[in-house]
Amino acid sequence: MTQRASSRPAWRVAAVLITATAALWWGWHSALSAGSGRAWLLELDGIIGPATSDFILRGLDQAQEDQAELVIIRMNTPGGLDTSMREIIKHILASPVPVITYVSPAGSRAASAGTYILYASHVAAMAPATNLGAATPVKLTPGGLGTPKPPESKDQDDEEAKPKATGDAMERKIVNDAVAYIRGLAALHERNADWAERAVREGVSLTATDALEHNVVDVLADDLDDLLAQVDGRSVRVGDKTVELRTAGLQIETLEPDWRNKLLGIITNPNVAYILMLLGIYGLFFELSNPGSIFPGVIGGICILLALYAFHVLPVDYAGIALIVLGLALMVAELFAPSFGILGIGGAVAFLIGSMILIDTDIEAFQISLPVIVAVTIATALFVFSLISLVLRQRRKPVVSGREQMIGSLGEAVAAFDDVGHIRVHGEIWEARTSGPVQPGQRVKVKDMQGLTLLVEPLSMENSL
Repeated sequence: MTQRASSRPAWRVAAVLITATAALWWGWHSALSAGSGRAWLLELDGIIGPATSDFILRGLDQAQEDQAELVIIRMNTPGGLDTSMREIIKHILASPVPVITYVSPAGSRAASAGTYILYASHVAAMAPATNLGAATPVKLTPGGLGTPKPPESKDQDDEEAKPKATGDAMERKIVNDAVAYIRGLAALHERNADWAERAVREGVSLTATDALEHNVVDVLADDLDDLLAQVDGRSVRVGDKTVELRTAGLQIETLEPDWRNKLLGIITNPNVAYILMLLGIYGLFFELSNPGSIFPGVIGGICILLALYAFHVLPVDYAGIALIVLGLALMVAELFAPSFGILGIGGAVAFLIGSMILIDTDIEAFQISLPVIVAVTIATALFVFSLISLVLRQRRKPVVSGREQMIGSLGEAVAAFDDVGHIRVHGEIWEARTSGPVQPGQRVKVKDMQGLTLLVEPLSMENSL
C-alpha cells in the first residue's frame, strides 16, 4: 500500500509535464501557422539582364532552402533582355515558394519585360502612381517595331479591336510568339489576357489604379505592410496545388547581392566586356610575339576568359567578333608586309564595324558606347601605325652587325701574306683568305664570308692611302 501511494504523485507529475510540453508545442506550431516566419525581399531595380537574372534565380533558390514563407520582388524596370526575362519567369513558375511581384515605390514602372514577370507572379501588386505595359518586343530589326498603328474601323469606340498584322513575316512571328507567351501567363493566374495582348501588339500602358480595375494586377498597396495585410488569407496556385498565404506577422528580410553577382554585373556591362576582350587579345599577341614575358599572357588569358563568359550571357553577334579579330590581324599584317596602308586602313575599318555590331540588341543599356568604340579604334590604329613607322625607319638604317654588315667592309692587313693571313676590320682581328699578295698595312675589301674566314680582295696602294 505504501509503494502504490508513493507512485501516484510520480505519474501525476509525468502527466503534467506531458500536457505542458504538448501545449507548448501546439502554441509554437500555431505561431508558425499564424505567419511568424520570414519573407525574402529581392530588389529588381533597373535593366533586366544577366546579373539581374542571376540574382533573382539565386534568391528564389535560397528562399526554398531556408523554407521561407514568401518571396517579394520589389520591381522598378524599363525592361531588358528576353533571355534573362524568361529565365526569371521559369524559376518563378517552378518555385514552391509563393512569389509576389510588387511595383514600388511610387513613380516606379514595370515596362516591357517587367510586365511579363508581373503576369507570371503568383500575386501581382502595384503601389499608387506606378505603371506597367509597353511590352512590344523591340529586338526585331534595327530600330525595333515601333508602335503599330490602330486599324481603321467604322466603330471607333471599339477598344477591343485588334491591330492588323504589320511588318514582315519575322516581325509577325516574334510578336505572335510574345502574345501567346503572355496570354499563357495571364490564363495561369486568371488575369486579363486581352489587355496583355494589347500591351504586346500596341505597346499600351496602364496606371496602377486602372490595372487593378481591369484585372491586370491583384492588389494596390501603399507599402510592404499594407501589401502583407491585403494578401493575408489569399489563395494562390503554386505549381499543382493551392496555397493559402499566411502573411500576418511575417518578418521581411532583404537579400543583398553577393560578390559573385556584383562581379557578374560589372563584367556583363557591354563596355567592360568589350575592353576585356581587347585586353585579352593584346595580351596574347604580346606573349606570342615575345615568348617568356609571362605577365602579358597571364593577364590576357584572364581577360579573354572573363570576356567569353560575359559574351555567353549577352546577346552577341559573333560576326562582330570575327570582324574585330580580322581587323586586328590586318593591322598586324601591315607590320610584316607593308602595303602602303591598305592592310592597316582595311583593318581599322573592319575593327570599327565589328565593334559597332558586336552587341546584337536595340536596348540602349546593352549597347557598346559609341565614344568608347571610336576611342578604342583610334588608339589601336595609332598604336599599330606607330609600330609600322618604327619598322620602316629601322629598315632604312644601315646594317651594323652580322654577315650583311661585314661584306663590303674595308680592312687593313696586319702582316704580309699570299694566301691566308690576318686583317683588322672594325677594330677586330679576323682570319682572311686573299686573292692576291697583300703587304703589311695594305687596304683590303671583304668580298664574302665563309664561317669565320673572310674572303678579301687587296686594293691598290693608291686606294689604300
